Amino acid sequence: MTGWRIVPRGGQRDTLGEGTVWSAREGALYWVDILAPALNRLVLATGNVTRWPMPEPLGWVVERTGGGFIAGLQSGFAELDLDPVRIRPIADPEPHLPGNRMNDGKADAHGAIWCGTMDMAEAADTGALYRFGPDRQIGRADSGYGVPNGPAFSTDGRWLYHSDTARRTVFRFPRLDAARLGARETFITFAEEDGHPDGMTVDAQDHLWIAHWGGSRVSRFRPDGTLDRAIALPARQITNLAFCGDALDRLIVSSAAIGLPDSDVDGALFEVDAGVRGCAPGLFAG
Repeated sequence: MTGWRIVPRGGQRDTLGEGTVWSAREGALYWVDILAPALNRLVLATGNVTRWPMPEPLGWVVERTGGGFIAGLQSGFAELDLDPVRIRPIADPEPHLPGNRMNDGKADAHGAIWCGTMDMAEAADTGALYRFGPDRQIGRADSGYGVPNGPAFSTDGRWLYHSDTARRTVFRFPRLDAARLGARETFITFAEEDGHPDGMTVDAQDHLWIAHWGGSRVSRFRPDGTLDRAIALPARQITNLAFCGDALDRLIVSSAAIGLPDSDVDGALFEVDAGVRGCAPGLFAG
C-alpha cells in the first residue's frame, strides 16, 4: 500500500513541522511547529486541531506518566501543561551556547528522554545528543552534530538510532544499559538524490522509518539497514512521522514550508498507508 492523503487542517501549514508523537490517553497526535513557534494537537476521532502559541522555539514534547509534558525549548528542558499553558523551566543543558536550540527528542522504554541540540543558524557543528533521565539528571551522550534528528529505538532495546541530517547520515549506538551507549556506528548514508534523513520511528516488525528532508518521501529500512520500500509524497521537506490510533496502524507525517514558495502541500500533515503497525511511544517517568 502506497497511498497518502492530506490531513484537513483548515488551510493551516507549518513553517517547520516536527516532533510527531502519539498520545494514547488523549487519542491525539501532538507535533510542533518549531519556528512559529507553536504546539499542535490533532484528535483522531474528530479531526479537531488545536494550536497553542509558544514563547520560544519548541523542538519536541514528550508525555509524562503522571500527566502533562516535558518540553524541549530553546532555553532547555521544561514542564509544560496546556489549557491554560504553563511552563516551568527545569534546566538548560547548554547555557554556554545561547545560539543553540532543541531539535528532536523522544522517550525510551526506560522513561528517559533522548534529544538533540543544534546551532539555530546551522553555521557550526555545536549540536549534541543528550539523555534526560527520570531522576532529571542530564548526560551528554555524543557531540559534534550539525542538525541532529531522531532518535528511535529498536524493538528489542539493543539499539538507539540517531541522525545528523546535515551529514546525510543515520547512526546507531549499541545500548550498554538504560543510561549508557556504546560507540557510534554509521548505519545508513543518504545519497544526494535521497535528500537528508530527518525524523525516525520504528515499527512493530523492527523496521526503521525515516522522513526525507528534500527527498519528498518516507522510507522503510530493514534491521540490517537495507531499503525495504519508499512512499513518495508531494511535499518537498518531509520532517517526521508517528504511528497513531488505537491499533498504532495509522502513520502520520509532518512537513515544513520554510524557504519554499506558498503551496497546498509544503508544511501540510499527511496520513500514509504504511500497511504495518508501530510501537507505543515512551513516556517520561520523572
